[in-house]
Amino acid sequence: MGNMDQAKGKIKQAAGDLTDDEDLEREGKVDELAGDVKDKASDAVDRVKDALHKS
Repeated sequence: MGNMDQAKGKIKQAAGDLTDDEDLEREGKVDELAGDVKDKASDAVDRVKDALHKS
């Protein structure tokens, strides 16, 4: 889930860098950060589920 956003963000950043499109670069950074957040949230949910199953 988050990995796709991260990859998409990196591609947009590279394309923006090649074309000198600062908006596209920023959009890529946002996509990449959104992917990081999704991964961290998913990890947190998994830890909570594991803790609940151990109780």
